[in-house]
Amino acid sequence: MAAHPPSPAPSPAKAPPRDHLDWPFYDDGHRALAAEIDAFIAEGGLGAIDHHDADAACQALVKRLGAAGFLRHCVPQAYGGMSPDIDSRSLCILRETLGHEDGLADFAFAMQGLGTGAISLSGGEELKQQILPKVAKGELISAFALTEPDAGSDVAAMSCAARRDGDAYVLDDEKIFISNGGIADVYTVFARTGEAPGTRGISAFVVFADTPGFVIAERIETIAPHPLARIRFESCRIPASQLLGAPGEGFKIAMRTLDIFRPSVAAAALGFARRALAEALAHAGARSMFGATLADLPTAQSTLGEMATSIDAAALLVARTAWRRDVQKLPATKEAAMAKLTATENAQWVIDQAVQMFGGRGVQVGNIAERLYREIRALRIYEGATEVQKLIIGRELVKMSRQESS
Repeated sequence: MAAHPPSPAPSPAKAPPRDHLDWPFYDDGHRALAAEIDAFIAEGGLGAIDHHDADAACQALVKRLGAAGFLRHCVPQAYGGMSPDIDSRSLCILRETLGHEDGLADFAFAMQGLGTGAISLSGGEELKQQILPKVAKGELISAFALTEPDAGSDVAAMSCAARRDGDAYVLDDEKIFISNGGIADVYTVFARTGEAPGTRGISAFVVFADTPGFVIAERIETIAPHPLARIRFESCRIPASQLLGAPGEGFKIAMRTLDIFRPSVAAAALGFARRALAEALAHAGARSMFGATLADLPTAQSTLGEMATSIDAAALLVARTAWRRDVQKLPATKEAAMAKLTATENAQWVIDQAVQMFGGRGVQVGNIAERLYREIRALRIYEGATEVQKLIIGRELVKMSRQESS
């Protein structure tokens, strides 16, 4: 079989479609934000993104996004943010747009919010003033350290311990798969403090990267490069003032943080899926086949139609979840799980169909479909794997059923 000619490097994308922003879940402020981030990207605001040096790329992206004001959406208004409370719909619009353009751009933005979400929710005033304004300006890079070698989906299996010692806590053990590990300035760390068994004995702390006893033990490479590390605590002494919330509230704080940012993971997946559909449409319209184009074939049209429908189905769940939290001020644990489950699984399928439509080019390094295929895979795992989302949904349904029958 003759080889295809080399694929060109992925070019900047056209702005993603915005018709879904006319849905009643969004307002004029959200539409203005979409236009703003579209213009920023079109004008080259993200700069050149080198996927071969993810550390430097993410550090540069944080600075650019901070200087442009977009990181202000990651913190509350009182600390340099854009709204009194973090607005989930704004996070979703930004992540969908950045994900549509480049996975590393989405990652750099998202971690500023996830890494400091617990500080926004439960930090003392001095900590908030010290950290959040700098995060909003892109002057500090943040990380969220929950996962351990034997405690991923099963948070209750956490072994990293923090023992009280006078006016401080001393941390020991390690965390793994920590995004921004190695480049972050500040980490939100969850450790067992022993107030009760299981998840009720976990607390949350702020740890600065220059703290004695904090060690980057290993850098981890993944199929879609981004800063990732195994971190270790060796008698790492943390002032008690850097405890978030009360002792034993760490699991609750972690889940509240994930409830805020989980819908935005779904939005990032939407961005990936929309880019895959756009690239597939462009390719199908240009690819000569059987005396016509690939786009003229009923099989291709059927696939494109199913791709578009699966994207809109996920987009509705994302919008519903963010609107429920922002406007109705209601818990959205079940809704967030539904959104993440559907958007990430659907995006994986959409991107796989795009790869198939590109044929041999779709698996060639440098093709946008190939890059998206690698980038989407982690989203089905991090911030709660697909299987965990199903359990959350089922648990919430059982809980609601019992409440209604009591």
